[in-house]
Amino acid sequence: MEDLERMAIFARVVEDKSFSAAARRLNLSKSLVSKHVAQLEKSLGARLLNRTTRALSLTEAGAACYEHCARIVEELEEARRAVSHLHSEPRGLLRVSVPVAFGRLHVATALPGFLATYPELKIDIVTTDRFVDLAEEAYDVVVRIVDQPTPNLVARKLAPVRRKMVGTPEYFARHGAPRTLEDLQQHNCLTYTYINPQDPWRLRGPDGDISVRASGNLRINDDDALAEAVLGGLGLALLPTFIIGEQLQAGRLQSVLSEYIPLERHIYAVYLANRHVSAKVRAFIDFLVKRYGPQPYWDRS
Repeated sequence: MEDLERMAIFARVVEDKSFSAAARRLNLSKSLVSKHVAQLEKSLGARLLNRTTRALSLTEAGAACYEHCARIVEELEEARRAVSHLHSEPRGLLRVSVPVAFGRLHVATALPGFLATYPELKIDIVTTDRFVDLAEEAYDVVVRIVDQPTPNLVARKLAPVRRKMVGTPEYFARHGAPRTLEDLQQHNCLTYTYINPQDPWRLRGPDGDISVRASGNLRINDDDALAEAVLGGLGLALLPTFIIGEQLQAGRLQSVLSEYIPLERHIYAVYLANRHVSAKVRAFIDFLVKRYGPQPYWDRS
């Protein structure tokens, strides 16, 4: 790396035909420029410049070396221009990981509008509920549903996750709607096991946090499938409104015991801490923040 820097400085000296002029162009002292060229000559084991009080001239070795150095400097400038181009406008490939249900319902549906706005972008999106490693798996952005984001990552809040205790009107017509937490013992409580393998429903009532033992004939690790079971009239369950918001608004599902709000999580867009956030990452996250917000469309009546 030191030789690369010295080669770039040597090329500038040759082009400007002067140590002083090259120093001004590079914003370095003349002595430092001269030192770098001398160190390059030592590293290569050859004299590159004939120095006189009036002029500089290239030796045969210097002329051969300059051809390569000039090419290296041009490649470096081209690399800078390419990176600057990528950072100035959203373009290139954006790699994103999103949770399965949220990705299907609310990210995939947003992509046509986003890509129409930024036609020079391509997106490689993976839907998974697995906790992915941004650095090792080379993701630009990961959407996560968590209580708190990982401390060593930059996180932007996209939307709150609100959950409801829901069943169909037909189910409640047959079994009655629970009016107290004790009434839940008489109902078929279906459980989402991916984040809650031990079954209790964690709620927040007027007197603070409370854990309720749920009992039913279905335990499942997919909240999309759980919502389908509830819509089929099997029982009641705690489900996020980003999955069931449309069904609640249409009256196909009804919420009960709304005073016992489940503990809230949030949807975050996270990316690696970096001084230079690319335009494509910033544009994608800004787009999602604007699309969702603190009162997302799935929670509007």
